[in-house]
Amino acid sequence: MIPREILKKIRQIEIRTKRLVTESAAGQYHSAFKGQGMDFDEVREYQPGDDVRAIDWNVTARMNHPFIKKFVEERELTVLLAVDLSASGLFGSGDYTKRELAAEIASVLAFSAIRNNDKVGLLLFTEEAEAFIPPRKGRRHVLRVIREILFFEPRHRGTDIHAALDVIQRVLTRRAVVVLISDFLGQTHTKSGEVSAHLRRGVVLNATLGQVSLAALRQARRRHDVIAVQIIDRFELELPAIGRMILKDSETGEVVEIDTGNRARRTAFAERQQRAQRELERLFRSAAIDFIQLRTDQAYASALARFFETREKRRLRG
Repeated sequence: MIPREILKKIRQIEIRTKRLVTESAAGQYHSAFKGQGMDFDEVREYQPGDDVRAIDWNVTARMNHPFIKKFVEERELTVLLAVDLSASGLFGSGDYTKRELAAEIASVLAFSAIRNNDKVGLLLFTEEAEAFIPPRKGRRHVLRVIREILFFEPRHRGTDIHAALDVIQRVLTRRAVVVLISDFLGQTHTKSGEVSAHLRRGVVLNATLGQVSLAALRQARRRHDVIAVQIIDRFELELPAIGRMILKDSETGEVVEIDTGNRARRTAFAERQQRAQRELERLFRSAAIDFIQLRTDQAYASALARFFETREKRRLRG
């Protein structure tokens, strides 16, 4: 029996995302993602403007009149949500932790997928693969996906993107849409002073934007349509000016004291994070992987809409 408070939390996410999915996201999703291929539909008479490459020469010869083959897109896709459950996901300086926002984004994508008759699977990872739910359809399945993202208790606290990509290559035998949801934060040493305060619980995170291997990303991209979704908090990009704090790294347990009232230190931190962020985005571009950043302190609907629109325009050009 699932506890009442867990069911309530899952239901709240379903309600919050349902309107967005119904009004826009499901249609935008359909336009943004290609099917696995094209299925033959019928043969019809050639009309001016038709692509001559589609002419069926056998039928044309028999009928003594040009006919073309008509194809329809094979729509059914497999979508795998690969979600980072490392301890840094518990950070959130506003109404959401990063893990809660990840669950909500996953909900939008999963419900959009099943409305388009696509399958949805889930991979939860930290330093290793923690859990895998094979792709399926249906509302109950999506609710299980949301529940696992919110309430699964991982064995480890760190992050290994490479390990997740290796598992994805093994468990997905056919081409799929892989949505990699993570903060893409890597560990750093306490002496660097690069910290961000976990104001919600009085715990803190000592982290810097991490690096992901270009070779590993390109290998994954050759087999799948990979999308990187970064879930990040504003205080992981810039430090709040709130004076001296004792900070603890949520993944390594390291402790450091820092004066966040020091303007020079705050500026240095923000500049370094901006450089690291640009490098991360450049890395994904080099691997031909779409990238979207979502923040816990900002509404995500418009950012998702822009992402879908960009993909659709690129698809139409291609």
